[in-house]
Amino acid sequence: MLSSNGRRLATVLFGPAARLLVRLGISPDAVTVAGTALTVAAALSLLPTGHLLAGALTLGALVVLDNLDGQMARLTGRESDWGAFLDSTMDRFADAAIFAGVGIWALRHVDGAAGDVTAALALSCLVLGSIVPYAKARAASLGMTADGGLAERADRLVVILVAVLLVGLGLPVVILTVALVLLALASAWTVIQRVSAVHRQSHGRTGA
Repeated sequence: MLSSNGRRLATVLFGPAARLLVRLGISPDAVTVAGTALTVAAALSLLPTGHLLAGALTLGALVVLDNLDGQMARLTGRESDWGAFLDSTMDRFADAAIFAGVGIWALRHVDGAAGDVTAALALSCLVLGSIVPYAKARAASLGMTADGGLAERADRLVVILVAVLLVGLGLPVVILTVALVLLALASAWTVIQRVSAVHRQSHGRTGA
């Protein structure tokens, strides 16, 4: 999936920046919160106002830079359950802002039923995209695993931001609508995959 490859690339590209921030005494938690605040602000200011090209480019850069806090934590030996919890929680805010921004844009700038459908699809992706990590976290809390799936976070963000970028460049809105349909289906299938994985593990425990 894109998640693993993207993480390795980001480690190479942004390692120097992570080391610089560590030397400046900036904490990984501060980077996590600041990055989320910038992402939410960009998503809810640029996208609803129709600045799709600027929004896609800005959000793409911020999403890639989201790798910095993890690198900093590893460099300083400060990886912790708290850091993982904070990062995951902040990710939910960022993801919600991006899909909400797309939905608001559709209602404001796309006429007729197409706007309503696109906005509804963005809302569906927002909800399903929150259930995907919840299923994983809940499984982990029960001592089981629900990793992987067809649409992990990085995959969802790449698809939506590329679609927004293309529409921002002047391509038809239907590209974004189709991308949202595919994301909704992929997210729903990922939820099913994770639920099925936990179901198998729980029955294995019962039969043991």
